[in-house]
Amino acid sequence: MLQAKLTSQLTLNALRRIHHGVYPCLYSLSDCFLHKDGVRTKYGLHSDSSVLRRVFYSKSAIRPSVRLRETQNYGRRSFSLSAATIVNSAPAPVQPYLRLMRLDKPIGTWLLYLPCTWSIALAADPGCLPDLGMLTLFGTGALLMRGAGCTINDMWDRDFDKMVLRTATRPIASGEISRMQALVFLGGQLSLALGVLLCLNYYSIALGAASLSLVVTYPLMKRITYWPQFVLGLTFNWGALLGWSAVKGSCDWSVCLPLYFSGVMWTLIYDTIYAHQDKEDDVKVGVRSTALRFQEQTKPWLSGFTVAMMSGLVVAGVSAEQTLPYYAVLSTVAIHLMHQIYTLDINKPEDCWKKFVSNRNLGLLLFLGIVAGNLWKERRETLLQNEDAIR
Repeated sequence: MLQAKLTSQLTLNALRRIHHGVYPCLYSLSDCFLHKDGVRTKYGLHSDSSVLRRVFYSKSAIRPSVRLRETQNYGRRSFSLSAATIVNSAPAPVQPYLRLMRLDKPIGTWLLYLPCTWSIALAADPGCLPDLGMLTLFGTGALLMRGAGCTINDMWDRDFDKMVLRTATRPIASGEISRMQALVFLGGQLSLALGVLLCLNYYSIALGAASLSLVVTYPLMKRITYWPQFVLGLTFNWGALLGWSAVKGSCDWSVCLPLYFSGVMWTLIYDTIYAHQDKEDDVKVGVRSTALRFQEQTKPWLSGFTVAMMSGLVVAGVSAEQTLPYYAVLSTVAIHLMHQIYTLDINKPEDCWKKFVSNRNLGLLLFLGIVAGNLWKERRETLLQNEDAIR
């Protein structure tokens, strides 16, 4: 009896030391405390010590207010600024809402925004940079709509998220935000997004409003089809249509449709890679994905999507009268994708995440290629005019 009490006391003292930062390699366990018959976490009562280890090392359980990076000189720490640290530095009541809209994970906003930038850049006049005002407006809209989409997704998936370690601490699944609070927050995000949309022309307002049905229904697709990534592609790349119409007043379908098609193929590539991180949990909870559909044939499928994507970008470039820099960048994009697929290890979640995140740089590279190709048009036209003058 005395030995049991001593062991329990030592364990509690160790946890207190961890919580107060005595052991710098571990993080706080403010949601975890010991009972004589097991470990109680916010997920329930467990006696298996493996659960305690999962709480120790789960990324979802780590919420330091400021992320610190140890240097080689022990005792000295340097600050590392990121979206996550900014969110964690916000007032405590606000943090769950910022995490609900994934403000701490900006990669999704980038992937939604980049097709908009492609379209806006392609629509710019020859020799001109893309409209900075439009880029800013669409950036704001992408942030709001991505946040609204995540809120809708978490409202639909509350019960599923509770069963997956990676998503169990999401604000709705963990109970930090109720469904009613999430609904009110969703209304606020959509209202602000509507304000952004109303800054555009009437054609673009109608076109933008048409995408709302995709935003609402996408989270349901994983329950009924192995192709939810295709529906996500239709949703995430709507900006390829909307960006052009916002600049020009209407869509030039010879440019916009191949660009939109390429964006959908791109989403199938990066989100299939992303889905391989969760395939084991998806099987357990009963949801579907292209990762489960393709399995060991993932690389051939991704290669096919790459060919389709590049073909669409070539067609869009020809229709928009793009120039040499654009096609040079397309070659680089193709090499990037081929390397990404060739080196992908679908059974290593950390590698899948690394490959997934690298698509932001790919999208930025394509944007720069479009801008450079458009600026080259003025030089080409000047050379042609000089040649005509000499003749």
